[in-house]
Amino acid sequence: MSEITSFRALVVRKNEEKFTTSVEELSLGDLPKHGVTVQTDYSTINYKDGLVIKGQGGVVKSWPHIPGIDLAGTVLDSDSPDFSPGDRVVMTSLKASEAAWGGYSQYARLEADWLTKLPDEISSHQAMAIGTAGFSAMMALAALEEQGLSPDNEGEVLVTGAAGGVGNIAVALFASAGYRVAASTGRPEIGQFLLDLGASSIVSRGELQTLPKGPLGSARWAGAVDNVGGVILANLLAGLHSRATCACVGLAASAKFEATVIPFLLRGVKMVGIDSGSYPVSKRFDLWKRLSRQLPLEKLEAISSAAGLSELPDLSDKILAGKISGRVVIDVSK
Repeated sequence: MSEITSFRALVVRKNEEKFTTSVEELSLGDLPKHGVTVQTDYSTINYKDGLVIKGQGGVVKSWPHIPGIDLAGTVLDSDSPDFSPGDRVVMTSLKASEAAWGGYSQYARLEADWLTKLPDEISSHQAMAIGTAGFSAMMALAALEEQGLSPDNEGEVLVTGAAGGVGNIAVALFASAGYRVAASTGRPEIGQFLLDLGASSIVSRGELQTLPKGPLGSARWAGAVDNVGGVILANLLAGLHSRATCACVGLAASAKFEATVIPFLLRGVKMVGIDSGSYPVSKRFDLWKRLSRQLPLEKLEAISSAAGLSELPDLSDKILAGKISGRVVIDVSK
């Protein structure tokens, strides 16, 4: 690594209460003293990344900082027996972009237990088209199946916020696994796109924004992946089949819980939380391997777009405003 004299990274600095963001030239000596050095190929942008780039949300406590909760790349050096130079690795969520510098850098130094070896079937670019969002969708599928969901169950699986990164991949993933998927979106112009991803029907967001007149609606959903929260979450809970489960992944509309306990008491429905940051490292490779088998990787091209480091400040505005559809893969060499 001695021949590496400098590299580019997106650095957020804080001067009193003012935040500035720019692409800077750094050296390996600038990186934190963690045990594994990785040459980053790609990263991506998530809502949390947008907050960090703008200095919002109190996510990061010390500055300067390199955001990016996701990265995929190749190990250059490691003090851990679990990784060797040349290993292809991926990191999603965990401590990066909070307590440590993240993936918006051509080189990163990380702890070994933040990394997972990448299955041979998934390229670095595909891994970042998946990212934390797609990993969360895979966690949701595994969690719902642990609660008894099966393609043989009556009803469709509802995916709310289907236009977003988690939603896009959840639609494709559940459809590929044999489920009938109802994709909910407030953007009717992307209905055909969601059908092409594998959805069996499109549900307008407006249809889910009005609560049923009573505490229960018609039993309609075999399960659900909710990225929205608020009234929409309450509505889908009232429409779950008996003993069905909703996997809660996000709160794009509201963190407020608008439901009653009636669906839980009279139909035995359940909610499970999806927290990709705390998912055991020992189990992460198995989920990535399952993604390589069950997610139609060829559909990632339609779901994702490309950008470079210098475009991240503008992209952070867009993701915080809910104006990004699908996934954006960040090429850190550009």
